[in-house]
Amino acid sequence: MATIRDIAKESGVSPASVSRILNNDSTLQVTDETRKRVVAAAKKLGYVKKGGVKSKAAFKLGILQWFSAEQELDDDYYLRVRRGIENFGIKNAISVVRAYRTDMDYLETLKDCDGLVCVGKFSKQDADALIAFNSNIVFLDMLTEYSDITTITIDLYNAAMEALNYLKSLGHSSICYLGGVEYASGQDIIEDDRRKAYVKFMKSNKFSYNGLLKEDEFNSESGYSMMKEVLKGKVIPTAVFAASDAIAIGAMRAIREHKLKIPRDISIISINDDEVSAFTDPPLTTMRAPAYDMGEHGANIVYMAGNLEKKTPMKIKIPCTMVVRRSCAERKK
Repeated sequence: MATIRDIAKESGVSPASVSRILNNDSTLQVTDETRKRVVAAAKKLGYVKKGGVKSKAAFKLGILQWFSAEQELDDDYYLRVRRGIENFGIKNAISVVRAYRTDMDYLETLKDCDGLVCVGKFSKQDADALIAFNSNIVFLDMLTEYSDITTITIDLYNAAMEALNYLKSLGHSSICYLGGVEYASGQDIIEDDRRKAYVKFMKSNKFSYNGLLKEDEFNSESGYSMMKEVLKGKVIPTAVFAASDAIAIGAMRAIREHKLKIPRDISIISINDDEVSAFTDPPLTTMRAPAYDMGEHGANIVYMAGNLEKKTPMKIKIPCTMVVRRSCAERKK
């Protein structure tokens, strides 16, 4: 028996639009030619409707995450992205299913979805395969210049620049960078905009960063070990820019163990604004990354694309905002 997806493939129209056309949805704006093409494809394939008119719940949204369920539990950032997607589904009566790239049967789980929101760092090869699998798709937190891929990302480059300029305004020039390394689909190293911004900032201001740039993983344990390594070096920085709150929290512990005070001896600023950031000692100054909003926007784009006859790839960047707390101060004279 023919399905909505069969008709979509035959007529070159998205599954969501096919469903709404066949159910005489008057709110859908498509050309008469498109409607005729869909109806003709349905007749040709012998499609038979099951029951009456479908509600919004007929739209099925899939979430594909590039990491495992265990990794997500340790990452507040990606948890917020998922909550944004799922809450959009709840508010709009949309059916949402979730799969992880590490699942053996993730494609089977997502096969009947009308659209996909893919979260994380996918390789171009994986992205192309997913687009072929379901053309109504958006990638979140995946920075790529490929023009045929729709992405929504957080503007980490300008967030990093704002954080670094804030430290400079407080008189800091000896600034350490603590970052992490990520891989697209677990293989190719991804160039990090936070690191790129740091190197450019330090060079353009003629600030030395010899021995002050460290990279490991995006967690508190790595932040702790990287900061300890820095504090054993020849140059003790007066400020730290951490690529994530988790890294910053680990670094703060290492600074305290070294008998140094925050922010009297070392100021620290980071990116994310995790829930715990307001409760560190002292409370952490950070750049708020609107991960929840990114999830909502991604779900909305995929859902609304069902109204479009043609999908145009888009590149969307969401800005961060600074949350000033008490972990930064003017450099001691």
